[in-house]
Parts: sequence; C-alpha cells; structure tokens
Amino acid sequence: MSTFEGSDFKFYAKPYFLRLTLPGRIVENGSEQGSYDADKGIFTIRLPKETPGQHFEGLNMLTALLAPRKSRTAKPLVEEIDASEIPEEVVDEEFDWEIEQTPYEEVSESALNPQCHYGFGNLRSGVFQRLQDELNDVIDIKNPDFTPAAERRQKRLAAELAKFDPDHYLADFFEDEAIEQILKYNPWWTDKYSKMKAFLEKSQEEENHAALVSFSEEEKYQLRKFVNKSYLLDKKACRQVYYSLIDILLAYCYETRVTEGEKNVESAWNIRKLSPTLCWFETWTNVQDIMVSFGRRVLCYPLYRHFKLVMKAYRDTIKILQLGKSAVLKCLLDIHKIFQENDPAYILNDLYISDYCVWIQKVKSKKLATLAEALKEVSLTKAQLGLELEELEAAALLVQEEETALKAAHSVSGQQTLCSSSEASDSEDSNSTVSPGNEDSDSDSEQDELKDSPSETVNSLQGPFLEESSALLIVDGGACRNTAIQESDAHQGKPLASSQPLGVSGPLIEELGEQLKTTVQVSEPKSTTAVNHSNMQERDTK
Repeated sequence: MSTFEGSDFKFYAKPYFLRLTLPGRIVENGSEQGSYDADKGIFTIRLPKETPGQHFEGLNMLTALLAPRKSRTAKPLVEEIDASEIPEEVVDEEFDWEIEQTPYEEVSESALNPQCHYGFGNLRSGVFQRLQDELNDVIDIKNPDFTPAAERRQKRLAAELAKFDPDHYLADFFEDEAIEQILKYNPWWTDKYSKMKAFLEKSQEEENHAALVSFSEEEKYQLRKFVNKSYLLDKKACRQVYYSLIDILLAYCYETRVTEGEKNVESAWNIRKLSPTLCWFETWTNVQDIMVSFGRRVLCYPLYRHFKLVMKAYRDTIKILQLGKSAVLKCLLDIHKIFQENDPAYILNDLYISDYCVWIQKVKSKKLATLAEALKEVSLTKAQLGLELEELEAAALLVQEEETALKAAHSVSGQQTLCSSSEASDSEDSNSTVSPGNEDSDSDSEQDELKDSPSETVNSLQGPFLEESSALLIVDGGACRNTAIQESDAHQGKPLASSQPLGVSGPLIEELGEQLKTTVQVSEPKSTTAVNHSNMQERDTK
C-alpha cells in the first residue's frame, strides 16, 4: 500500500515501511501504476509529476530522500527551515572562491587554550582525549585538541621537509617506466567524462548527464545505512567543507591511479597520508594552498613520487567535480569502504567521510561545477612546492652528462689501445718472418754451437724431458750412453761410461731403440741424420 501527496511518498508492505521526501511534487490523477516481481522481490511504482517534464535532481541519493526524523521536543532549540521556504536567490547564491580578506586581530592566549576543532565542518572536538592511543596510527598530529590550526600547518610543513628524499625523487625522475605505465591507466570516471562531453555537445541540458553515473547494489546498501541529517554550517565552515573535499578527492585519485583500481592493504594509508585534511586536520583558505600541499606530499610519502602524477590527479579531480555530485558520492563511498575495512582508519569515517556522504547528496551540482572552475584556474609549478626540485634536477642532469662524456672518452681510448696493440703485433710478425735460406744458415750455426759446447746447451734447456732427450753418440763403432747424460756427468766430475763392443745383447738393443725414438722427437735435423745412420749400422750388426 502506498500514499503520496505533494513531495511526500509513503509505502507500506508488511513488515516494511518506507517514507521519502522527493525533490519535486507529485500528483494523484489516476495514471499512477504499481507492480511486483515475486521472483526478485521488487516493487515498481510509477507516479505522475505535478509539472510534466520537470527534472527531479538527486533521485539516486537515497540518504537524502529519507525524511528527517521529527524532534520529540515541543520547541527545538535550533529550528531547521524547510528548503522549500528558502528564497531562490539564497539557495542559488554563488560562492566567491577568492581569498577572503579580514582585518588582523591579535588572538589572546586564553583563546588558544580551549579545545581546537576539526572533523567535517570543524564540528568535532575532544575526540582524541578519549581515543588518543587508537588515533596515533591514523594521524600525524599529536594532541590535536590543543593544537591550533596555525601550529598544525607549521608542524606539517616541517615534517614534509624532513621526509623529502632527493635520491628517491631522482630515481623516479630518471627511471620513469613504471610512472608512464601508471599515467596510461584510465579510471572509471574517464569514460563517464568523455560521454558527458559528447552529450553536452548535442544537448545543453546539463542536469541530465547525472544519469551517466550509476551505483552498484553494494553502494546502494551503503547509502541506506547512513543516517539522514542536516548540517548547520556558516559561510566559513561551508567554504572549508568544499575545500577539504578537493583535498580528499586529490588523494583518492592518486590512489586509484597508482593501484589501477585494484585496492590493496596500503590504500587506506595512501589516502589519509596524502590528504592533510585527514592526517593533520588542516584547514584551507584557498585552492592554491591545497594543490601545493598535495604536490609536496606526493613527492615525500608514497612509493611513486613524480610531479606528473600530481598533475594527473589534479586533472582527474576536475573531471569528477564536473561529472556532478553522483560521481563525487561514488568516490566518497569507495573511500568509506576502504577506511571501514582498515582497523585504525575507520575513525576517519566518523570524523569526515560519513558526513561527506550524507552532505554531498543535498549539494547543488552547480556549486560543484563552480568549484571545478576555480580548481581549473589554479596553476602549479615545481618551484611553488618549496623543495628545490628544479635545482636538484639540473644538478643531476649535469652529473649524468659528465658521466656520459667520461664513458665516451674511456671507449675512445680503449679503441686506440686495441689499434696500437694490433699494429705492434703485426710488426712483430713481420720481423719474425725470415727466408728459407736464413733458416738453414741459422740451423747450421745452432748445430755448430751445439757441437762446440754441448754442456752449455744441456744446462740451458729446462725440464726433465729436454734433459733426457739429445742425440745418441756413436764412438768407434760402439754405442754409448746419451750424450747429454755423459756431459752432465762430466760436469759433475763423474767418469764417463766405457764403450761396449758391437755384439750387444737383445735388451740393450731394445733400450737403444727407445732412446732412438726419443732422440728423433727433439733433436735437430743433423742429429736426426746421425741417428738414422747409427740405426742402419745397428741393422748391419744384426
């Protein structure tokens, strides 16, 4: 059973009850329809609009459609004005994203001692006094309840300077193969943004492109679990909420890109570490400061530290804001899920993300469009980060050029050395080449020297093989011992062995034969001739 009147819709199917506050008015004129799919358990109800063709913005924002709970008190201390009673010019008031200038007022010490505020819209305080132990692993600031915003910023900047590692930065700067691969990844909003641009070229109705972003069943379940609430924010707090949204989206875009959409155990750490809003409870006064802070932290903390990743996340954030609040809500739901599955980080959902998921559903998409335009007007350079990146890169490039020149010089000198050594070896080969006549003359002179001084020749030869092998001496038709052995014995003062007659026995002949084989292997040509002659004499003797 269902009833509807004006912008209120009520549905009852035992034991369930649903009450929604629609963004537009509906009317009962007999054209309403309803059906039920028993297999899927889904009710489908079609209701006519009071103004045909009117666009109902935010029908997929389930939390915002839930009617706010009525107060039990007769007269609430703070009364919320119904949105329909707010004048149109107040609702559509445009934000001025320029820096707001206010006269300087000296703050007394008594104003600094009370608890400081943080969280969504700076509405929370005193949380860390109860949860200090749990939050030490989540945030970088110590005692946030008693640390003013100015002191938080000073400590954050000092921590970033201390954390910056020039070697890590230069390694990613020169060896950027992995970085280039990450830059080629297209997250889900890239395709949605292209379709939106194509749609806007054909039609000027900007509000209809919100249907390009849809929610999964899991995301719809997340939306149903949130408690619908309204936030009473003054102008300064509202501006702060928008600025912090940019900061959180920048960190999320970086994380989604470097992991290529596949979340891991470091995803929660990456998001909260790259967002000063989440880990330092930073407050912002302009968009430029947000970009500078994000750029510094990308180059100080995560695994991949490259300026191109900073600019890529910057452009991704602009696309998400231009897609409207449905795309922003989808990102926030993903962050909420990541934090919820991480033990210490879930506290950040209570401080920021859950409230953002409820608040964004009631935000006008035009406000997000103006915020995207303000972000597009920001320009970021390496010099603005205050890390001396340009000087560091110039010095590294100079060293690289010197190393390249030195290697080239070593290569040229090595080639010259090889050429000179090859020329020297060629000249040695040409000098060592002689004519056959010279070889014969040299051989004759060597034989003469061997005859004149056999003992010197034996002493000059090193090694047992050469000492044992020389020509066999034939004396008066009889065979004697090895000449080299005789000479060696003579040098040592030993008497020479006496010659033996020709009628030698069989063993002696075999011994002489073995000596002859040795002599043939090492002796000079003339010696070989002498051995062959003696061998013939032995055959005659036999």
